[in-house]
Amino acid sequence: MSKSPKYDLIVYGASSFVGQILCRYLLQRFGVGGELRWALAGRSKGKLERVRTALGADAAEMTILIADASDAVALKKLCRATGTIASTVGPYALYGEALVRACVETGTDYCDLTGEPQWIRQMLIRYESAAQKSGARIVHSCGFDSIPSDLGVHFLQRECVQRFGAPSATVKMRVKALRGGLSGGTAASLMHALKEATGSAALRRELADPYSLCSTGKPPKTRQPNLRGVAFDPDFNAWLAPFVMAAINTRIVQRSHSLQGHPWGDDFRYDEATLFSAGLKGRAAASLMALGLGGFMLAGLLAPSRFVLERFVLPAAGEGPSAKAQAAGFFDLRFFGQTRAGKTLRVKVTGDRDPGYGSTAKMLGEAAAMLALSCPKKTLKGGFWTPATAFGQGLIERLVQHAGLEFEVLLDAPAGLRLSP
Repeated sequence: MSKSPKYDLIVYGASSFVGQILCRYLLQRFGVGGELRWALAGRSKGKLERVRTALGADAAEMTILIADASDAVALKKLCRATGTIASTVGPYALYGEALVRACVETGTDYCDLTGEPQWIRQMLIRYESAAQKSGARIVHSCGFDSIPSDLGVHFLQRECVQRFGAPSATVKMRVKALRGGLSGGTAASLMHALKEATGSAALRRELADPYSLCSTGKPPKTRQPNLRGVAFDPDFNAWLAPFVMAAINTRIVQRSHSLQGHPWGDDFRYDEATLFSAGLKGRAAASLMALGLGGFMLAGLLAPSRFVLERFVLPAAGEGPSAKAQAAGFFDLRFFGQTRAGKTLRVKVTGDRDPGYGSTAKMLGEAAAMLALSCPKKTLKGGFWTPATAFGQGLIERLVQHAGLEFEVLLDAPAGLRLSP
């Protein structure tokens, strides 16, 4: 009989910007040496010691483990010491593969914050079959991209089936309000993806494929909405502009649909956009956002302007919004679903912190803890999963109870359906 690992969870990249927020959350939520046995890990002992000191007296005895992201031997040793690893080390396309490979080879569970669909696809191609054999459960995109989108659709479809006896064939997610900052890690991931796309026509085609992450069976051929400019949405009576996270969120939602065997139909359609008001002011504001986002993406594709962005505009690695800014941040996402019979349902998903960092750290913390403590191998087999297919309603309940998220049915919903603390 194999020896049980010493830890339930190891936070890899604990000294990164999000890693530090995650560690503070886990310490507040679980303490040290209690229900969740966890440890800090990364490549720099000095940085990890500073993180431990900053966490305060309660973390004084917390274990620090050292492993470089390129050291296969050290990473395997790290994996054998735990049941689950949560990684905050990005860009994952540069630093993530060796750890995923080590987890797959040792049967260790893994979750991360990646918003890089091209990298996820590479990991699926290279390791999905091996993970199914070893028993490793790999769950990408466990932060703002893409838990609110993936679980928001899961929540809406569950309510649709309960109310109407059928799922929605079309679901729209609209960003009603959002306040948050950008960290150096997120900026680096975005710039690296744009740099990769510049030199590869094949990658650009892959990034344009809404079913690029649907690796189980033949994906449907339904044409998916993909807003590139400005449009008016009559279901929300508002002007729309593109939403920058749609490129990853829509792929994760389509993968969830695929992994479940297409329960919402082969013609299921899903898209995301940002809401503005109706009228000329709303149209003007949406146009400005669309132009700004388009200009930013174009600048990221061109080497000279990308250098300027990285050198003078975007935050450097390890930088991000202050604790005060994180606490002042929030997000409010609205979902609209319509069944084939024309029945409609609206739900909303909200968070009480900066979406990319304060809320993201709490979402990753709950996902990692659930993977480590509440997902038996008998019920969740080895393989590459999404937040919705790995955790489903259980994670929604944890996020509502502990992480400041709310999932709510709108428009004359009967009493008792509001899922909030």
